[in-house]
Amino acid sequence: MSRLHAAGRGNDDEATAEPDGYGDRDGYGYGDRDDHRHSDRDDAVDLAILGVGRIGRVHLESARVTDGVRTVAAADAVAANRDRAREAGVDAVYDDYRTLLSTESPDAVVVALPPSLHAPAVRAAADAGCDAFVEKPFARSVSEGREMLAVADDAGIRLGVDHTIRYLPEVDRVAEALREGRVGHVPFASVSRVNCGPFAPPPPTERVADWALDPEATGGGVLLDLGLHLFDVLEHLFGELTVIAAETDRQLSLPFEDAATVLLRAEESGTVVSMHCGGYQWEAAAEMNFRLRLEGVAGTVDSVDYRPKNLHAHAAKSVAGNVARAVGGGDAAPFAPTYYLRAHYRALADFLDAVAADRDPPVGGERGVRTLELAEAAYAAAENEPGIGPIDRDGDDDHDGHRGRDDYPDRDGHHDDHSDRDAPARTADGGEP
Repeated sequence: MSRLHAAGRGNDDEATAEPDGYGDRDGYGYGDRDDHRHSDRDDAVDLAILGVGRIGRVHLESARVTDGVRTVAAADAVAANRDRAREAGVDAVYDDYRTLLSTESPDAVVVALPPSLHAPAVRAAADAGCDAFVEKPFARSVSEGREMLAVADDAGIRLGVDHTIRYLPEVDRVAEALREGRVGHVPFASVSRVNCGPFAPPPPTERVADWALDPEATGGGVLLDLGLHLFDVLEHLFGELTVIAAETDRQLSLPFEDAATVLLRAEESGTVVSMHCGGYQWEAAAEMNFRLRLEGVAGTVDSVDYRPKNLHAHAAKSVAGNVARAVGGGDAAPFAPTYYLRAHYRALADFLDAVAADRDPPVGGERGVRTLELAEAAYAAAENEPGIGPIDRDGDDDHDGHRGRDDYPDRDGHHDDHSDRDAPARTADGGEP
């Protein structure tokens, strides 16, 4: 049993469920959802952040502005990240998440560590009786993910996954149009997400962490970094999917794929979906190269029609709105000026609401494993086409045809020798959303 419910602090009342596709009507905010500040909790949830890198800091800030949550501790192997946690008001800061969990008593943890540490961190959280909200990829493989689910089940803790695309406001609007039948049957849909992969947004000020360029630490390339988000939002909209075909490639000199295109079919509706993800294009911090488009028999719905036309103007408007709320004695809308980062706030808030109410999170560990199943199916399909296949972390070609880390050809067909690569650094950046 998790520490939160062993202490009798969960809410036994039926929690109010959020309908799929909620959102306000102008596409520029989040309606009433962001005014929900965990009012159903009798006591604060004590939260620890395991990893305070780029995405870990977003979770830390999200927790700081969420009522009913106390961020009691943080851990990171990088001194600069520990300093940032202290500057954010966290008093108990450690250089190792295991020391944190053996010393502190949080109710729940955010796991924003490199993917190779997700499984051991979940095991440590389970031993401590802590519910865990895990960055994507949930695990590096389906088998590793299933082991994590078993550990959580044995310990009686709940797992959530930070699949944030489904929480974007424009996705709310697309989902609403589909649910209400405004576009009719959808024979074809497309979705794409492209960013700068393991590199920081321009201008880069920090070197890429060793683990982010190590396929043994990441579990794969862009399919696991971005593709999992897209698989999740597609099944959120259409139900169970089947991979029809896939192709992977590299545009940059990386040890894993940085481009992937997957063709899928929705089992229930028959919708065919073209999905593309890439880590080869610079993306400024205020931008997000994402698009979801449904071609229905009664019309088309496109996510770009529901986002702010000018994100800088939107940021200014949001700041002014927060100032007005503060003057009027109201609460500021968290992350409103940054727009896309609010999806992380919504995802974490939903997870914490669920565990506090003693119910399963809306995006649980099973969803994390399911997206990995689709990724592995895509890798397998890509093996039948020219391109880059999945990772074999044993380093050998085995019976299932998976390629090891030294089997990745570069752009001119040569094979790189990564045998002298340093072990992945235990930095705390969980990767891009």
